[in-house]
Amino acid sequence: MNISTKLAMCFFAVVLILQLLLMFYLHRNIIDTRINEEFSRLLAYGANHRDVLMDNYSESTIHHIVLMENNNDREVSIINNEGKIIGSSYENNQILDRYIPLALKENVIIDSILVSDYKDSPYIVSVHPYQNGEHGGYVLMFQSTQSINKMINDLTKHFGIAGATSVVIILVVYGILSKILTRPLIHMKKATEKLSKGDFEVTLPHHSKDELGELSVSIQKLAKDLERLKKERNEFLASVSHELSTPLTYLIGYTKVAMRKDLNETERQHYLSIISEEATRMKDLVKNLLDLAKIDENNFTVSKEYFWSQPFLHKIINLVEPSYRQKNLQLTLLNQTNFQICADSLRLQQILLNLLDNAMKYSEENTEIHLEVYQQNNQTVLTVRDQGIGIAPDDIEFIYDRLYRVEKSRSRTYGGSGIGLSVVKKLVEAHGGTIEVESKLGKGTVFTVTI
Repeated sequence: MNISTKLAMCFFAVVLILQLLLMFYLHRNIIDTRINEEFSRLLAYGANHRDVLMDNYSESTIHHIVLMENNNDREVSIINNEGKIIGSSYENNQILDRYIPLALKENVIIDSILVSDYKDSPYIVSVHPYQNGEHGGYVLMFQSTQSINKMINDLTKHFGIAGATSVVIILVVYGILSKILTRPLIHMKKATEKLSKGDFEVTLPHHSKDELGELSVSIQKLAKDLERLKKERNEFLASVSHELSTPLTYLIGYTKVAMRKDLNETERQHYLSIISEEATRMKDLVKNLLDLAKIDENNFTVSKEYFWSQPFLHKIINLVEPSYRQKNLQLTLLNQTNFQICADSLRLQQILLNLLDNAMKYSEENTEIHLEVYQQNNQTVLTVRDQGIGIAPDDIEFIYDRLYRVEKSRSRTYGGSGIGLSVVKKLVEAHGGTIEVESKLGKGTVFTVTI
């Protein structure tokens, strides 16, 4: 059973129950109202005849009353206190013999309904006592129940027709509404099935601005995100493959060259240094990939502690200074104030080493790189400023993407793998901090980390 059928059945069952209760209530109230009207009318006619007899009791008056009720669905009988019929429009004495003793037995003193059973009795009967001098007795009014039962049967039939018609209409309406409401869900189900099979080319119409519309938009966004992730994954694998194959190619090629017996020692050392450089590049790439994988899987921890800034920064400078000196770069530490930093020292060291390594790779020889660390608003601010090639405005929003490189040629001139900044951003966010970048092409770049 699909959801549209379940929805229609549930709504139909609820509305049907409410409708049956309402129709039963209305049916009973209409019938009771009509019966009470018949009782009131019968009492009114009987009271009128009784008043006439009490004002002017005579044979002509009795005859006039009988003539008034002749040939109607009402009948009248006038009896004295002993139960003798002194005037009647009804000729069936068996019926009269049935009700006259009942009237005498009840000893009625006011106008009353003597028989109210309209279902099983052929008549409803009212009794009206009268007294005029020595003349006294009762006026009995008889109302045939055939018209009442016919009215009830007609009313029941019309209610049945109305109920059956409303059931059909409700079924049709709920069928249409359920289709309208569930059609978007059916489209979404088909879309998710396509997504599960790897087909991200799904299009869902925006039916409305309600929850279904929001769900449709979310699924559409999910499809686009999955498609983007698939594309990024393929590009990531291709980039990793390229990044690993390049140093491996150099390693194999220069190893074979270095193994040649006709090389002198100077040339052999030159080729061995290239092999060492490429092996280091490959080691750094694998290390960054592992770091990124650990960060994505939350397999790393950030343990914050307080430590002094100056010993920490001098340690960083000692680590990178040989590489900077080899490229004729000047690394300058600004702001020699010693203060306490609250962070994970190992992770913060990783952040600074990546930023300084990035600045070194994209800086020309004989330029200067500034490292500044200071406190502002109870936060630690770290700034790395270089005078390198800079970043184009169109590239800035993508520099934290994995394996994205500003310099697209993948040459050995700059040697970046495009992973370092991804690691930096993840580590900064793990500290609850922010990273910002300002850059101008040909002028340099400034990275600012706040934790």
